[in-house]
Amino acid sequence: MTSSPPETHGILTVAGCPLHYDVRGEGPPVVMLHGVGIHGSGSDPQTIPLSAHYACLSFDNRGIGRSVPRGEPVTVDRMARDTLALMDALGWQSAHIVGHSLGGLVAQYLALTAPGRVRSLALLCTFSRGKDATRLCWRTIWIGVRTLIGTRRSRRRAYLEIVMPPEIRKAADPDRMSEEIGRVIGHDLADKPPITMQQLKALRDCDVTGRLGELAGIRTLVVGADLDPLSPPPVGRALAAAIPGARFVLLENAAHGASMQYADRVTALLAEHFGAA
Repeated sequence: MTSSPPETHGILTVAGCPLHYDVRGEGPPVVMLHGVGIHGSGSDPQTIPLSAHYACLSFDNRGIGRSVPRGEPVTVDRMARDTLALMDALGWQSAHIVGHSLGGLVAQYLALTAPGRVRSLALLCTFSRGKDATRLCWRTIWIGVRTLIGTRRSRRRAYLEIVMPPEIRKAADPDRMSEEIGRVIGHDLADKPPITMQQLKALRDCDVTGRLGELAGIRTLVVGADLDPLSPPPVGRALAAAIPGARFVLLENAAHGASMQYADRVTALLAEHFGAA
């Protein structure tokens, strides 16, 4: 019988916040960074299979899930320093850094401020300018309002419009899909974690676009989704084009939750990317 990869759970207090973290597996280190309102479990679709060959670190960001109280204000810089503190505590001099959405912005910031700690960089459904994800148009306004008001069921369905494309939503039971996604991200889709607005402010306040050329020499993968309302294909392509040597992969019929919808495909892309770094 094949044994399960080892798991380690811990708490590291950094700047007034008890960061709760999990490490699955053994092998080259991988750090998973998450989006707004997402608990550390948000990377499970990748960390569980990758843990057969890698040591995968995931954690609840400052102020969310088990990592409360938040201590210092939430900023992209603070989240990058939290990540480095966890790597230090684990004795990881460097790691493959994977970031989704806000986590992708944190990953870029970390790579710019501590390039020697990054073996490779994988950026999923993300951007280099936080305001690109919070720009206002009728579609995003309409979806955003419906995630805040109405019945719990209607708020869940509005959230689904962000993370899953229409074709997938129409073919599925929305209540069951909401429950399954809620288990992955760590909370009911009808609820927004209290830290959400602070995370959104941290995202809006960060723009590393002018520094992306400094990432030359770091093997980088950028994965976009053709129906992503927060990071549409032009944003992902521009991000990849600004990072010397970066590879861009566009997933078709996918939205902001592409790493859940196409879990196997994204996992395979990451494993290939890590192996080539």
